[in-house]
Amino acid sequence: MTQQEQAFPNTEQKTYGASAGQIPIVNLPTGNGPSVRSVNLHTPTTKGGTAEGKIQFREQKGPFQQLRSLLNSMLVLIFFIIPFINYQGRQAILFDVNEQQFHFFSLTLWPQDFTLLAWVFIAAAFGLFFITVFWGRVWCGFLCPQTAWTFMYVWIETRIEGSSNKRKLLDKAAWTSSKLIKRSSKHSLWALTALLTGCGFIGYFVPARELYLDIFTLSGSFWVSSWVWFFAICTYLNAGWMREQMCLHCCPYSRFQAVMFDGSTKTVTYDAARGESRGPRKRNQTTELGDCVDCNLCVDVCPTGIDIRNGLQYECINCGACVDACNQTMDQFGYQSNLISFISENELKGEAKPFWCSARFVSYGLALFTFIIVALIDLSSISETQFNILRDRQSLYREVGMAEIENTYQLRIRNKTKTMKRYQITLDNPQRFILMTPSVIQVSAAEQLEYPVTVKAKLVDLDHGREVLQFSIIDIAKPEQNVSQSSSFFSPST
Repeated sequence: MTQQEQAFPNTEQKTYGASAGQIPIVNLPTGNGPSVRSVNLHTPTTKGGTAEGKIQFREQKGPFQQLRSLLNSMLVLIFFIIPFINYQGRQAILFDVNEQQFHFFSLTLWPQDFTLLAWVFIAAAFGLFFITVFWGRVWCGFLCPQTAWTFMYVWIETRIEGSSNKRKLLDKAAWTSSKLIKRSSKHSLWALTALLTGCGFIGYFVPARELYLDIFTLSGSFWVSSWVWFFAICTYLNAGWMREQMCLHCCPYSRFQAVMFDGSTKTVTYDAARGESRGPRKRNQTTELGDCVDCNLCVDVCPTGIDIRNGLQYECINCGACVDACNQTMDQFGYQSNLISFISENELKGEAKPFWCSARFVSYGLALFTFIIVALIDLSSISETQFNILRDRQSLYREVGMAEIENTYQLRIRNKTKTMKRYQITLDNPQRFILMTPSVIQVSAAEQLEYPVTVKAKLVDLDHGREVLQFSIIDIAKPEQNVSQSSSFFSPST
């Protein structure tokens, strides 16, 4: 008997298509036969809460929820703490928009270096895809900021308004002084959390130590305060009001994740062959029903309000709450655990294969490895000095003295370090070309210097017309740090 026949023992099945078994059609029983619920054909539940459709999911304890809480807490703490870490007298990680610099401890990136961040983000994306091949949407369930802040807001709500059942009753209750106090307390704490989150995010772009003081004393600048309040409002709406709607309708990852799944992907899965036909029963009662006691806890604890027993659904964020809830029930009835578990389709069929045999493992792994190497190469090639040459556009050349030719250039030299630098300017052919301006210059930390120079050559030494001239900028303290760029030297074309 197939898995589907076990799940629908009293139904007639037909197939349509090119070959048998391609599209199963199930004739649902009517009249006094088994109900739709008993044959596991629930309509997907996205209105798992009150009559208004608000999902009030239950708090659940268990190994997966302990792991999720630990990871979410670490994520939130790291998010708030990082801006307060100092390094060499300044904020260690800072996107300085005004100065157009990104400080990462001793590394300073300028807009010209931001290709490195692009490689890092691409590598991170392929890393996410690589993990998804094996563990499904574990990012969504255990590390996504939307999940972390949603559970944080629900924790605040539960401490003030009580369990999910009490919250549902409170939603329907008339407005009394008790309800007003609870709701105002909850929303006040939500708003404070949102404001702290806004400060935490903007603290990566402006110095965090001054930011919090400025915001809470109402002395911040207009634009900084506006951005803090903008992200605070977004946090309040996303985590407090929209919650699962972000996962169901706004997050693009939920829509395209399925293309990365294969038979070896471990996802939260209900074992229908073992669980059906489901139904309530007393403990220690002998029954021909499956192991699912139809307690509905897997739906009650789901933050997106779905019924995992309906099969794989894009709304599932793989948080494992239903796994913990079901195992709790299985323990109470003395049944084997993991009726709902993180398991792959192949494992359910008893056809588990080594993960390295997957084509997706090879392709995503190679892509991830490639972009990590590209990022490391780009990082190693970043220079402490940026150098550009602009020619004088008013004249190509000047004839001076005894048949001599001069060309004028504007050297643009940027010191990308946090210390003052002294540079030596050199030419690739000093026998023919003479630098008429001082060759040693000093550039302050993080400064861009515009330095005009004049180069002279004798007409008899020139190939008339245009020649290539190379300038080099050498760090006197660290000669290995040098950059070069070519320009043109013009002369009469005979």
